[in-house]
Amino acid sequence: MQVAAQKVVTIEYTLKNDAGEVLDTSDGDEPLAYIHGMGNIVPGLEKALDGKAAGDTIDVTVPPEDGYGARDEELVMNLPVRKLPDKNPKPGAHYRVQTPEGPRIIAVKSVKGDYAIVDANHPLAGVTLHFHVKVVGVRDATEEERQHGHVHGAGGHHH
Repeated sequence: MQVAAQKVVTIEYTLKNDAGEVLDTSDGDEPLAYIHGMGNIVPGLEKALDGKAAGDTIDVTVPPEDGYGARDEELVMNLPVRKLPDKNPKPGAHYRVQTPEGPRIIAVKSVKGDYAIVDANHPLAGVTLHFHVKVVGVRDATEEERQHGHVHGAGGHHH
């Protein structure tokens, strides 16, 4: 069976940056399972996996525009600490906040007095992604998985 829309794809992967540093890996953990075509992984990797089958291995470089997007300096803001969930934030802390575009994770870069510099960019925004991926399995998604938009069971979501 080939990787295509509405298929559950199970992969083993290692993600590196341009410097060769490992940013994420499934090594030592169970493989990642996702429903192909539902936006569960970055678009550039999903496109590269189209048509592959169990046992196939690929190396793919994903530019920022097909990964987590370009960095947007307008998403680096000076906010009053009172607007943060924690009234005593520390640099490096992350918070989930509601924005007009929906929920976002923000990272506190620095705190000075009653204000904090926060960054709402994805941590990998602007980063070229280098994936080494092995397709472990491909199967049809169940009706329930399609309705929920994610895989149930091993490597997926557990209710």
